Amino acid sequence: MKTKECIQYFERIKTEIHKNSAKLVELDQAFGDGDLGISMDQGFSSVVEFIKSCEEEDFGKYFMQVSKTFNESAPSSLGTIISFGFMGMAKSMKGITDAKLSDFQEAFKKGLENIKEKTGAKVGDKTIIDSLEPAVNAFCGSGNQKEALHFANEAAKNGMEETSKLIAVHGRAAYHKEKTLGHIDGGAYVSYIIFKALLND
Repeated sequence: MKTKECIQYFERIKTEIHKNSAKLVELDQAFGDGDLGISMDQGFSSVVEFIKSCEEEDFGKYFMQVSKTFNESAPSSLGTIISFGFMGMAKSMKGITDAKLSDFQEAFKKGLENIKEKTGAKVGDKTIIDSLEPAVNAFCGSGNQKEALHFANEAAKNGMEETSKLIAVHGRAAYHKEKTLGHIDGGAYVSYIIFKALLND
């Protein structure tokens, strides 16, 4: 895959995020600012606009620019966190101009690692990690792209749903402690939307 081919995936993510923006606002209003849907919508829309005119062929430089664009256009804690993910992917794919599935699998792992390293979050903390980590692990478990994305989508969905059984320990939601039980984490829901869009089933 060349960098030019990535736009179809970002277009699908942008569309799914936009369709779910009201749901994300609703989830975020429970314990946050209520602007999650808006910031994610802005972030992915800006990334799509940027890559439409991006001529960069090196995946490392490409994803570093995506990270910068997303961080600047999605002014929220989750915007920064997702930017960390793109940054990790960028470092993993430095110098690659024709990417294989295995390159993306390694990049997803590095993106996840960078988020965990920068935030200190882990599975069970009621964050995006609860959906993202199982999804990335599932994605890396198959040599077939369609199958890998299918498994990742299922894992992302299950991880997202599990957050309703957890108590938040990070961010503004952590102040509400046990009151966060029964609520799905907005970040985990964003992760689910992303993998659902990538599968495009």
